[in-house]
Amino acid sequence: MYFTEITLKNFRNYKEQTVSFHPNVNIITGNNAQGKTNLLEGLYIMSLGKSFRTNKDVEMIGFEGDFSCVKSVYIKEGRERSIEIILSRQGKSIQIDGCKAKKSSDLLDNAYIVCFTPEDLKIVKEEPEKRRKFMDRELCQLKPVYYSTLARYKKVLMQRNSLLKSESLNNELMEIWENNLADYGSRIIIERMNFVEKLKIISKQLHSSITDGKEELDLFYESSVPVKGSREEIKEAFIKKLNKERKRDIFRGSTGSGPHRDDLRITIDGKDVRNYGSQGQQRTAALSLKLAEVRIIQEEKKENPALLLDDVLSELDKKRQKFLINSLSDVQLFITAAETKGELWNSLPERKVFVVENGRVTNDTQVAG
Repeated sequence: MYFTEITLKNFRNYKEQTVSFHPNVNIITGNNAQGKTNLLEGLYIMSLGKSFRTNKDVEMIGFEGDFSCVKSVYIKEGRERSIEIILSRQGKSIQIDGCKAKKSSDLLDNAYIVCFTPEDLKIVKEEPEKRRKFMDRELCQLKPVYYSTLARYKKVLMQRNSLLKSESLNNELMEIWENNLADYGSRIIIERMNFVEKLKIISKQLHSSITDGKEELDLFYESSVPVKGSREEIKEAFIKKLNKERKRDIFRGSTGSGPHRDDLRITIDGKDVRNYGSQGQQRTAALSLKLAEVRIIQEEKKENPALLLDDVLSELDKKRQKFLINSLSDVQLFITAAETKGELWNSLPERKVFVVENGRVTNDTQVAG
């Protein structure tokens, strides 16, 4: 699939503009704080209905308005499709191919997008929450049911935590929340474990290619719940652990075990990259994970996702830059960069170049291929 155009109305610093894209490579250049990332953000919300920069939809509404509207047109399976999202201070409205969507999760399985930013280079070395979000974002695109399961898990987790903090503990209600938490949690754990196994195979191959076979990458899903056996067995083990840790959880006022505490351990040659890897190894591992994300979508959905590279090339050395670009010849690319001079840019295939200045996008015909 690939995007043909996007229309932004009162979105961030864009008042109203339609931008038409190239099916292969789109380079978005300009000075800092002009709106390059805002343009990519408008594209990204087409996949999950959420930003990769903020959890608050209202932050995407321009300062001078009460709402913003983003509409994209894209080609999928040879057919023109459209998605329109209206963000207001009261909520969100979505239309898919002109039909009103009942909920945000209806967006899933329509447009596939992978975003790679300098923040993603920190996936490997920062806190476990970053790696959980990485797994969850991808699984939500691959399996729409995962999105609803995750939402239900988070809701029940909040209910249990609220009960843990209450002055009078209702044991009967606590058992209900714990059963529901274990039910949704075991489903999440199974999906994450299966995803990590696929991710491991592909990222290992990619990492070996980047390092010329000199290093071996490995991935391990680390669960705070015993994960041996079937989903039902994991659920039962989860319930037992919640029961065993209830007194501790009451003292802390929060739930100490479950998918919300799990992690993805990444090693190179058997050593934990987070603690012992060099900056170069950490960045190579992150690059391998993001490229594996693209490959998994291609294999699972039989579609090419659009890849958004937000100022990430400047963070990579020339070898990794070339590997990244050469690995993505069949994917529509959106690349933001402060400048577009040098060997890498000259080697790019047919492309379209845009200049962004103060929320206005113009074609740069002088450097477009």
